[in-house]
Amino acid sequence: MSDQKLPVIVVGFGWWGRHIASRLKDHPRFELRGVVEPATEAHGEIREMGLIPLPDLETALADDATQAIILTSPNDQHDAHVAACAAAGKHVFCEKPLSLTAEGARGSVEACRNAGVVLGVGHERRFETAIQQLRKMLDAQELGTIMHAELSFSHNKLKDLPPTSWRTSKAHAPAAGMTQMGIHLTDLLIWFFGRVKRVHAITADRSLGWETGDMVTVHLAFEEGMTASIQAILNTPHNLRTAIFGSDMWVEIRNATHPDTPGGLCTMEKYRSIDDTIIEEFDWTDSVTANLEAFREAILDGTPYPYSDFEMTHNIEVLEAIIASAENGRAVEL
Repeated sequence: MSDQKLPVIVVGFGWWGRHIASRLKDHPRFELRGVVEPATEAHGEIREMGLIPLPDLETALADDATQAIILTSPNDQHDAHVAACAAAGKHVFCEKPLSLTAEGARGSVEACRNAGVVLGVGHERRFETAIQQLRKMLDAQELGTIMHAELSFSHNKLKDLPPTSWRTSKAHAPAAGMTQMGIHLTDLLIWFFGRVKRVHAITADRSLGWETGDMVTVHLAFEEGMTASIQAILNTPHNLRTAIFGSDMWVEIRNATHPDTPGGLCTMEKYRSIDDTIIEEFDWTDSVTANLEAFREAILDGTPYPYSDFEMTHNIEVLEAIIASAENGRAVEL
């Protein structure tokens, strides 16, 4: 890995934009040249972090010294922002979801490939130590025939958002917690098992009164034959769980904290029988920064970025099907 710094600009200074900016402002391999935030009332806080506020994406793209743009803008702006970055010859890292439509995702991937720029995506769970170990076990077929997976990602970090927030609306954050947390789970499942052939989703509003709802559950069937269920709840204490059930073994991973919260152990239980059970513990790792570092290495060192075009686009195809299923109450074939 080279020590060269990657000059970047972050677009958006909301909840997640603040996290990204705080990780990169003192990182030895990144040069954070500014933060785009149209809301001028946030510029004082940007300056307090020792960073330069910028009024719009056009200003960022006009900076010849900047090689990459990191998008933490609202979900419905991702398609246009990725296209603008690609047209300007800038590498682009787009926070999840890459798009709200399959057509948009395919367009973003194609635009970046045609422009010869790296497209990164904000799915950091693949960089967790326990998840990487689980992937190796799946590759080695240690669990036997895979039957089913159960994944959950729920928290209450956003429960006090005002009803005017874009995160509460169906137009910008459809299917309750899918674009907030559930999209990370479908990314993992596609990485593990490949193409999804059918989904059936249910959303509900139990406590927050948000238009989009505060709870989503999804059943998925894969072309390879296994099934999965996921849940994402926007008003419950933190829960991050990954369980895979095979004919020879089941494995369950539990994360004590959110990826943005240092501390707390991650546990992995491997169960063959009551007499053959192993529990391992892993320290919290900064998977968010690890993903950004992989993006940097792809740009400066030519290291392949570990997300395929298929995985990026199919995840949004699955999201689009989940949104449709939640609206019409029926299973959707992909």
